[in-house]
Amino acid sequence: MQLEYFLILAAALFCVGIYGLVTSRNVIRVLMSIELMLNAVNLNLMAFSNYLDPAEIKGQVFAVFVITIAAAEAAVGLAIVLSIYRNRDTVDMEQFNLLKW
Repeated sequence: MQLEYFLILAAALFCVGIYGLVTSRNVIRVLMSIELMLNAVNLNLMAFSNYLDPAEIKGQVFAVFVITIAAAEAAVGLAIVLSIYRNRDTVDMEQFNLLKW
């Protein structure tokens, strides 16, 4: 397949992630939108790696690092959301004012 198809798909995924990040008030949906954006970045890394130098796996290795960071971010984010939910009984981002004076 051509590189343009992968780039268009990655751009569409990234735009959907940005839309979900900007318009959502639910923390779980925001975390899912961030994961979608990171997956779009991984798709770009894999496409460019395959297009520019198919013999080497630099893009794939970097994508594995991004996947690892995304998994850690999701675990920490969900732990924070669960602890806030236990205290506030909501996952609405407008209600998260724990760090305000």
